[in-house]
Order: sequence, then C-alpha cells, then structure tokens
Amino acid sequence: MAKLRENTLTLVSLPRIVESPFRELTRRAVLAMLILLASTLIVYLDGDAYSDNVGDGVSFIDALYYSTVTVTTTGYGDITPVAPHARLLNAILITPLRIGFLVLLVGTTIEVLANEGSRSIRDSRWRKKMRNHIVVIGYGTKGRSAVNTLRRQGEAPESIVVIDSKESAIADANFDGLAAFLGDATRRDLLRRAEVPKAREIVISLDRDDAAILTTLTVRQLNPNANVVVAVREHQNVPLVKQSGATSVVTSSETVGRLLGLTAIGPDLGAIIQDMLTGGEGLEVHQRQALPTEVGQSPSAVVGERVIGVIRNDTLRRFYDSTVARIETGDQLIVVRRAAPADPQTMQPLVD
Repeated sequence: MAKLRENTLTLVSLPRIVESPFRELTRRAVLAMLILLASTLIVYLDGDAYSDNVGDGVSFIDALYYSTVTVTTTGYGDITPVAPHARLLNAILITPLRIGFLVLLVGTTIEVLANEGSRSIRDSRWRKKMRNHIVVIGYGTKGRSAVNTLRRQGEAPESIVVIDSKESAIADANFDGLAAFLGDATRRDLLRRAEVPKAREIVISLDRDDAAILTTLTVRQLNPNANVVVAVREHQNVPLVKQSGATSVVTSSETVGRLLGLTAIGPDLGAIIQDMLTGGEGLEVHQRQALPTEVGQSPSAVVGERVIGVIRNDTLRRFYDSTVARIETGDQLIVVRRAAPADPQTMQPLVD
C-alpha cells in the first residue's frame, strides 16, 4: 500500500487516498465478469429450456453469447427461453443481473472517471493561484497551534497549506478548512505540488529533529528566499538546523523547560508568560503596521497597547533602544494587547 501511495499523483485537499482509479476500475471489471459468468452458468445448465435459431442446442459458447448480449441489453433474439421456468428465471435472476452489470460497470466507471477528473481540475486550478502562501509541514499539536496563531494574526485559511504523513492529520486540516497534502515532506515532487518554491513562509514542526533537518535542506533548496521557521526538540540541534537553511529555530524542550522554571520561581510570572502564548484569552503578542496617527509619537504613547519592539529596515529593535524613541513611517510594531475572543469557525478575532 505504501508503494502504491508513492506512485499515486498527490492532489490537494485529499484527506484520504486509498487506491488508484485504475485499480478501482479493475476491481469493478472483475465483479462484472463474475456477474456475466453467473448468468452464463444459469443458461448453460438449463440449456434444454432455450431455443436456438440454428437448431443445434445451446452450448457453453452459446450460453456465454446469450448472457453477453443480454446483460449489455443488446438482445438479438436468436436465442430465447421457451420453457416457462426458464422465462421465470430470466425475470427473477437474469434481469437483476443485467441491471447490476450496467450499474456496476457503466455507472460507477463514469462516476470514478468524473470524480478523478474533477479532483485533477481542482488541483490544477488551486496550484495556479497559489502565490506568497504559507506552508505548514507537520499538523500535530505544534503545527495546529501555529496555524491557529497565524489565523488569529489575520492570515486567511486559503493562504495556508498543510503537509503531513498521517491521514488523520490531513483529515483534521481539511476539517479546519485548510488545503492539505498527504506524504513525506522530504519528497521534492510533493513539495513542488504544494507550491513550496512560491511560498512566503514555511513552518516545519515535525516530531523528529533528523526529519526536520532533512526537510529544511530540501525546502531551502527549492525556495532560497522564504522565511523558514523550524521547531526542534533538542538545543544541540539548533546550529545544524540553521546551517541547513532555517531562518529561525524554536527549541520546544528548552522553551517548555524555561516556562517550568519561571513558574517554579513565581506561579504568577509563569501564568503571565503562558497567558501571552495562549490565544483568545488574557494577553496576546501581536505584530502590526504602525498607523499614520502614531508616526512621530513615542512607543510608550500608543493607546491600548504596550509596544515591546519595533521592526525598522528589517531589524528588530527593543523598546529600550534609543533609536526608536519615535515611531517612523513604515515601522512594524510588536505589541502586547488584550486578547480579543476568536470566532471558532474562522479563528479571526471578533473585535480587533
């Protein structure tokens, strides 16, 4: 099954790929042949009850011929049931077999081909319009939390693409309204189908550090300009991930350990940090463009928010930096503000 899945063209937003359409058509064709065989045996075993225009009796070939023209509704009429019981058997057995044959072979074949064609068309249209999007590789606890944060920051779900090797994760991503691909993120063909070379942001949140490193290498080769954020478990792997091409690296175990230490020192201190990391309640950290009315003001003069950093000329400056005594046009502000409750469907703040 794994080998079959690798050979199957991966399409977007497909939470479950079981088997190829050709295998499905083959299975249905075998069932159709079984129906034809059953009809042939019924006629052959009761050959004396049938009349052949040639007059030499009904052989197995004649029975096969009769069944073929009957189940396909051709019906030449050169072989006909003459005995009452044979006509009754045709009514209660051969006719249902004929209907089943047509539904199975014709109806379902058209359905399978139509569905596959529709999926391919949707996949092609989706790929053509995807530009400057966000690719999230790994839709576990970390990946899902990252997506929720992105959506709370204003990213539309249509601009987020998920890649994961687990069918359950793909189903969850589709349920959350996201396009998703099932497969190994180290495969170049899969990354290209997810339009990674055209992505603006790439988030890698895999369970294993070695897989994250290999994925980072592959992603960076396909897209030299994207912002690549990688989560790793162990701090000693951070330099290797950065050498692989990551823009930023988050150490999950160290971050959790630091939060545990802060909470041990002061429960309220840990509560505040966790509060800012939890979306939809208490405080939240947000990045936004400086408003025209804020240009020329001191960061401390911003109303309703606390400015803790200013991004100017692609450089982060902390609030205590003397070079950001005044907000300038084009500045990006990193603020701490009161969290607005989010819409459970869109994950967008109800009040901004």
